[in-house]
Amino acid sequence: MMTSNSVQEAFEQKKDKIDEIMRKYEGKEGSLIAVLQDVQDLFNYLPRPSLVYIAERLHVPIADVYGVVTFYSQFHLNPRGRNIICCCQGTACHVRGGKHILAELEKQLGIKAGNTTDDQKFTLETIACLGACGMSPVMQINGETYGRLTSDDISRILASYE
Repeated sequence: MMTSNSVQEAFEQKKDKIDEIMRKYEGKEGSLIAVLQDVQDLFNYLPRPSLVYIAERLHVPIADVYGVVTFYSQFHLNPRGRNIICCCQGTACHVRGGKHILAELEKQLGIKAGNTTDDQKFTLETIACLGACGMSPVMQINGETYGRLTSDDISRILASYE
């Protein structure tokens, strides 16, 4: 778990890169979302010091920045793992055992959906539909889709990300 000191240190180490991002969008109206996306790519989430800095640099109230970040599901305020697992819980996946795949992921990772492993290796999320119903049940890891899953497949797939 990151302490407030380590979050501040990480921010300070990447402040020059944030400045580069800010220069890229300088003078462009409505650039807040683009800036937030690029900064999130830098940290894999949006640490509080970066949000305060962005608000100051763009002359936008911090409440407005938080309003955008909390409105759009693409933004994350907590550290995320290096590997993002999206386990489909849509209708086709549900009917074909998606809840068992999710339960197996939770068991093997030692976390519940919506959380990140202590080693920051995996973040487990659920999604309403991945759009791969013909391959259900499915999950994605870092955008790579795995289909027709059984509980027995999970350990082999996770091991390939170790």
